[in-house]
Amino acid sequence: MSDAIKHECGISLIRLLKPLEYYKEKYGTAFYGVNKMYLMMEKQHNRGQDGAGFASIKLDMKAGERYMSRVRSAQQQPIQDIFEQINSRINTAFAEHPEYENDVQLQKQHIPYIGELLMGHVRYGTFGKNSIESVHPFLRQNNWMHRNLIVAGNFNLTNVDELFGNLVELGQHPKEMADTVTVMEKIGHFLDDAVAKLYKQIKKEGYSKREASPLIAERLNVAKILRKASKNWDGGYTMGGLLGHGDAFVVRDPAGIRPAYYYKDDEIVVVASERPVIQTVFNVSYDDVHELDPGHAIIVKKGGTVDLKEILEPTERKACSFERIYFSRGSDKEIYQERKMLGKLVFPQILKSIDDDLTNTVFSYIPNTAETSFFGMVKEAQSYLNKKKEQQILALGPNITGEELHEILDVRPRIEKVAIKDAKLRTFITQDSSRDDLVAHVYDISYGSVKENDNLVIIDDSIVRGTTLKRSILKILDRLSPKKIIVVSSAPQIRYPDCYGIDMAKLEDFVAFKAALALHQDHGTMDKVKEIYEKCLTQTKNKDKDVVNYVKEFYAPFTNERVSKKIAEILSPEGIKAEVDIIYQTVENLHEACPKNLGDWYFTGDYPTPGGNRVVNRAFINFYEGKNERAY
Repeated sequence: MSDAIKHECGISLIRLLKPLEYYKEKYGTAFYGVNKMYLMMEKQHNRGQDGAGFASIKLDMKAGERYMSRVRSAQQQPIQDIFEQINSRINTAFAEHPEYENDVQLQKQHIPYIGELLMGHVRYGTFGKNSIESVHPFLRQNNWMHRNLIVAGNFNLTNVDELFGNLVELGQHPKEMADTVTVMEKIGHFLDDAVAKLYKQIKKEGYSKREASPLIAERLNVAKILRKASKNWDGGYTMGGLLGHGDAFVVRDPAGIRPAYYYKDDEIVVVASERPVIQTVFNVSYDDVHELDPGHAIIVKKGGTVDLKEILEPTERKACSFERIYFSRGSDKEIYQERKMLGKLVFPQILKSIDDDLTNTVFSYIPNTAETSFFGMVKEAQSYLNKKKEQQILALGPNITGEELHEILDVRPRIEKVAIKDAKLRTFITQDSSRDDLVAHVYDISYGSVKENDNLVIIDDSIVRGTTLKRSILKILDRLSPKKIIVVSSAPQIRYPDCYGIDMAKLEDFVAFKAALALHQDHGTMDKVKEIYEKCLTQTKNKDKDVVNYVKEFYAPFTNERVSKKIAEILSPEGIKAEVDIIYQTVENLHEACPKNLGDWYFTGDYPTPGGNRVVNRAFINFYEGKNERAY
C-alpha cells in the first residue's frame, strides 16, 4: 500500500503444558517458551511497529516469590528492545549465579520472564499517544493471585463512552476513558465478583482460607466472566488475557472481524493473530492450525485443560477483508491464493483501459506487498494471450511457417521492476516546506524499463488517500515517458471509515470521498450534501439498533467508474504528460476472491455492528462542520 496506514495489532499466547524441566531436557533450554514468543512476535511485526510488550506467569510459586513479569517498549525497534532487556536480565543472573545455569527450579525461582504462561503483543498506535503507557499488555494488580489480570488485544470498540459509564455505575473509578482500560476493568469487575463469591462458597464448605486458594483456581468459570464482561461490547476484537493463578483465554468478537488462530498438542497451546506464524514457529502443517470461531473463546485452565466455549452468539460472519488484501502476511496458503485471484479478477478492466494492446504495455507493481496480486494479474494476461495465440495458429492452419509460429509464440506479457522504494529516505521526511520535494524521491525508477509511448500498468494493494501517488509515484513514473499510466487497486474504493482497529477514521481523508464531493460540486448538488448532514444529525440520539448509515446517499448518484475517473483527475499532478487512469477492484470480485472474509464496510458502508453506523454518521457530521477529529 503506497499510502502508509497504521492498523491492527498482533497477539501471541503460549501455554507450556509440561514442566519447564521437560523443555530443558528435550530442547536444551528452559527458556523454550521465551524463545518461541520472540519468534512469534517477530513474525507478526507487520501488524505493529509502534510498540511491543511481553508478559509471563509462573505457576505454583510460593508466597513471597515473584510470579508475574512484564516488559514493554515504545522504542524504534520495540521487539528487539524488550528481548534485549529480557536477555540482559537472564545473562546477568547467570553471571552472578553460575549455579542457576543447570538448575531449572533455581531459574524459575529467581529469573524473571521464565514461566509456563506467556503473552506477547505488537502494536500500531491507531490514534492518541504512542507512549509506553499505551503499550500492551495492560496489568491489573491485586494482592489476591486470582484477581491479577493481564490483558492484550487486537481491537477497537465503538462504544467506549457507554462502557465507561457502566463502570462508573458499578461504583468504579476508571483511570482513563480508553477502550483497553475499559475492557480490562470490565473483565476485572466480574473477575473480582466471581472470586469473592467462590471464596464465600468454599468457606461455607468448611475449607480454610489457605485451602480456598487452589479451589478458587480450579472452580473459576472464565467463560462466565467473559460472557458478563463482553455483553455490551460493540466492535471488532481478539482479546487475550492471563489470570494471576494461571488461567488464560483468548476471545473473538461475534462477527469474526479480527482474526485468531490456535494450535494444541501435548506440549503446548498457542494462539496468534495469523496462521502462518504458528506454522513457521512450531513447524506444523496448515491443517493442524485452527481458526478460533467468532464469538468463541479458547480457555486454558491452570491445570492444563483446554476448552472452546461460546461466549456470545455468533452473528453474520464479517471477517475483515483488508486482512486478506494487505494486513496479514502473504505466506498464509489461503491468503496467497486470494491475492493472486484479486490480480486475476481485475485484469478485464485493465484490458479495456489499454485497448487490448498487450504488445505495447508494461506491467509492474508498487509496493512490494502488491507482488502477489501482480502475479495473478500477469498470469491472467498470459492466459489471455495464450487463447489469442491458439486462435491465430488455428486460423493460419497447417500451412503456417516456422517463422510465423515463432512470431506468434514470442508474444508474452512485458513485466518490469519499474519502481524501487528507498526505505531509508522515508525516515528523513519532515513536515516542512521541502516535504514535497523529499517525497518525490522516496521511489527510484528503473530507467529504460519502459519504451516511450508504452502503456504502464502499476498494481497496488489499495488506493486510500492517494497522497503518495500524487506527490511522488505518478511524477517519477512520468519520467519514463509512457503514453498512459494505469494505476490498479486490488481493493475496491475505500469510502467509509473503519472503527474496528484500522486507522481510517476521517471521511475527508479518502480520495474516493473527495472525488464524490467534487462530483457533487460539478453537478450542483451540494444541497444533497447538506440534506445528508441533516439526516446524520437526526441519528445522534437514536439507539444503536435504529441508526441508519445515511452516508451511503452521498455516493449513490455516481457510478464506481465515474468516481474512479474523478479520482484520476484529482491525483494527476500538475504538468504530468502521460494520461492517468485509475482502476479499482469491484466489491463483487473481492467477495469472489475472498469468500470467507466478507467484511467490506469500508467499501460498502455495510457495518457488522450497530456502532459502525453511528460512527460513519458522526464522521460525516465532523466533515460538514469542519471538525478535524475522529468519530470514535
